[in-house]
Amino acid sequence: MLTIKRRPMLIAFSSPSGAGKTSITRRLLGLDEQVRLSVSWTTRPMRPGEIDGQDYTFVDQKTFDDKVAEGGFLEHAGVFGKSYGTPRDYVDAALAEGHDMLFDIDWKGTQQLRASMPDDIVTIFILPPSKASLEERLRRRAQDDEATVARRMAEANDEISHWGEYEYIIVNDFLERALQEAREIIAAERLRRHRQPGLVPFVQGMMAEF
Repeated sequence: MLTIKRRPMLIAFSSPSGAGKTSITRRLLGLDEQVRLSVSWTTRPMRPGEIDGQDYTFVDQKTFDDKVAEGGFLEHAGVFGKSYGTPRDYVDAALAEGHDMLFDIDWKGTQQLRASMPDDIVTIFILPPSKASLEERLRRRAQDDEATVARRMAEANDEISHWGEYEYIIVNDFLERALQEAREIIAAERLRRHRQPGLVPFVQGMMAEF
């Protein structure tokens, strides 16, 4: 099978909490062997069922702040009083191995990634079909108390207001369809000319045969 050298990319998914970005990114991991998930550092407590180093790397605030001071994050931000950040060394290693990197981050993190690697990022925003649907999903997953659900709903409007900063928008009214749309976006972005440096020698070699 013909293989043309391709530059790996960053794929940033954002959405208000509960709209489905985490479900979509986790499903993509199982369907596409070329992608890796960026494992963020966080100072928030571990939730039931989460695994340190797989869902997040859980650290205390001092360890996180030391990493910031070293310039060790591609992006970092505070969310609901807790810190989150993308470790630069982890991402650089995965890209060097030729893997595309998936990011499950908010709009602030996306802006920082775009500033760091503007030619290598693809941005996708996941919208819920309605406000009522978003609130229902937050309650159904039973991860947060009532005060936190109310706070997340209050924050959702601000998050959604940044949808226009993204290249692609997916309305997640049906997970399987949203997942397929995400896969189609990624497939198309891999075929962009500037992401295939191997095309130049390939085309030159082919033309030399004429």
